[in-house]
Amino acid sequence: MKNYLQQDAELIKQVLPGGTSVPDNADSLFVIYAVLMRAKGSDVTASDVHDAWSAWMMRQDPSHEAIRPYEELDSDTRAQDEPFLLAIKKALEVS
Repeated sequence: MKNYLQQDAELIKQVLPGGTSVPDNADSLFVIYAVLMRAKGSDVTASDVHDAWSAWMMRQDPSHEAIRPYEELDSDTRAQDEPFLLAIKKALEVS
């Protein structure tokens, strides 16, 4: 049986925009997104999503070049956070 955070994580995955690339072994990333959804609600930002991804990526690939503050990212890299932000907000609407 899945707990409430795992259930929220699954919902976020389900409402991702079509064609969104999801990293391998990302279950724990989506749990972090579920925490963001509960903690920030509709106030969640792309910067929050990026910070969550950065925390997750530190365990996957600590030298990843995108582990830096959101404000320092180029627009293409920032755009990669948008589908996950949209999914978190959509999950809020349907939960």
